[in-house]
Amino acid sequence: MAAMRCMSATSSTNPGRAAAAVRRRTLAALVAALVAGLALASAPAIAAAGLDKATAVPHLGARGQAGYRDFLAAEPHRAFAIAPGGGWGWSQAAASPDAALEQALAACQQHTRQRCVPYALNADTVFDARAWPRLWRPYATAAEARRASVGTDRGQRFPDLLLTAPDGKPLKLSELRGKVVVLHFWATWCPTCRLELPQFETLRRGFAGRRDIVFLFTQAREPAEVSRKWLKQQGLGLVLHDSGARGSRDERFRLADGQTLADRQVAAVFPATYVLDRHGVVVFGLKGSAEDWGEYVPFLKDLLSHAK
Repeated sequence: MAAMRCMSATSSTNPGRAAAAVRRRTLAALVAALVAGLALASAPAIAAAGLDKATAVPHLGARGQAGYRDFLAAEPHRAFAIAPGGGWGWSQAAASPDAALEQALAACQQHTRQRCVPYALNADTVFDARAWPRLWRPYATAAEARRASVGTDRGQRFPDLLLTAPDGKPLKLSELRGKVVVLHFWATWCPTCRLELPQFETLRRGFAGRRDIVFLFTQAREPAEVSRKWLKQQGLGLVLHDSGARGSRDERFRLADGQTLADRQVAAVFPATYVLDRHGVVVFGLKGSAEDWGEYVPFLKDLLSHAK
């Protein structure tokens, strides 16, 4: 039996070779545009958060904040880059500001499929707060979604899971096409899962009344009755959709075509969360818990407003 693991730190999947190659080819152009944009640092789009406040950097966990403090003590030219979901990287003692930016972006991009952007350069905060919630873009068109491969990486169509709704009726994930889906995998045996779930209660309430977004919570390696009992004891109104798991040795999720999928192919650690667009394409995935799911509200609103 595979070990049951839960994780508190944010994590992202490493990029595939093809995607990494594309990023390397475009990185120089991106850095050039960013350096040119620094000349407009007085524009209102540039945030003016205190440079010395590691806690002010969006989405960073404890390790990222420690890395940011190391950055603050480093020799110039230095730069710090971040990505949605907690990805980060930094550089020091670079030959020039643009070299520092390029190195920091490359360091950040090694560990995430999300797009990295500069946060700080030498003694300046250069973070574009208005553009930050748009980093899940571009969103797939219907035609692009049909051509997408099936998988859990960004830009892939998520596997068509078969769940059981609270009323006992089967629910295929594909039946939710046309809606944005926040899909969360958790279990009561995972301490970080239990700590994180109240955040989702707050997040869900923030979108109450909207019919174009669905929050799906499903359990791993335990019966649905155990999960629902715990949710009730905690006074959480989150609705559980049964994955079909019946115990700690049940390591596979059901698919709509009758096949099964190893749970570790979906969640290398628990908790794990995916955001799917209206076509079932992954726009964001997080392995482990987030520092604050409230920080993702602007991202979800952008997805709801601009994904077609």
